[in-house]
Amino acid sequence: MYCTRKEKTSQDESSQEYRKRIDPLLGKDADWENPAAILDPSKSIGQEAQARALRIETEELIAELHVRHPELVAKSNESRYLEAVHYAVVARQLLHYHATLAQASAKRYERLLNIRDAMMGENLAYIVSREQGRGKVLVFAHNSHLKRGKVQWQWGNETVIWWPVGSHLHERFGRRYAVIGSAVGESLANGIGQPEAGTLEARLTSTPEPVRFIPTHQGQGLSASEMAALPIRSGSQKNRSYTEPLNSQSFTDFDWFAVLDTTAYNGWGNF
Repeated sequence: MYCTRKEKTSQDESSQEYRKRIDPLLGKDADWENPAAILDPSKSIGQEAQARALRIETEELIAELHVRHPELVAKSNESRYLEAVHYAVVARQLLHYHATLAQASAKRYERLLNIRDAMMGENLAYIVSREQGRGKVLVFAHNSHLKRGKVQWQWGNETVIWWPVGSHLHERFGRRYAVIGSAVGESLANGIGQPEAGTLEARLTSTPEPVRFIPTHQGQGLSASEMAALPIRSGSQKNRSYTEPLNSQSFTDFDWFAVLDTTAYNGWGNF
């Protein structure tokens, strides 16, 4: 638990060496945040020599944290140590994302979305571990992030399919993970008209209440033929985040539906 002055000086020097090597490799924030890289891999710096060197240094730092686990906990505490490891792992994951961003491939967007949601799942799992014993964790995000099943989006001519955050959290926490899907009848602000007859949204909004909280019971009691015959409502003319109206899979993707008659809110990612 105690160390000599010489050992402490050596440890401090080790930390400073990492900082001296890593800081010059970080470069400018604007280079990492360039939005043009989403569409054009050549605009990403994720495969440049500087980024590759930074990935190596990050791996070295994570290894150092692991081998010095007892020492570092003794100098602070387990919570602060796990926080440091988590930040280092997040850095590794972000560098992996940027490296993939710089690669041109047929499944580029699909790989990026899988990496992103897996990373989000790890981050939320860490938050849950930090909050253990203090209460439950409530997360608000797009239906497509938190649902259990796979997500399918149409990106131009490419059909993109990936495992969302919810699928990762469900595998990790099982029934401890509960997810509420949101739905709306109509929203003029978002270019969403009245749901077509027979669609799930039309059925759920047929009662007079302006807001409903409906359990799905994991789809129990619904026959496969009923599920398959369920029509899908039309999408939005204004809000591109409204990409997945409710469907038969929603009964198993979500534990509950929160259904509104209408909403005027037109921020991105509200469905």
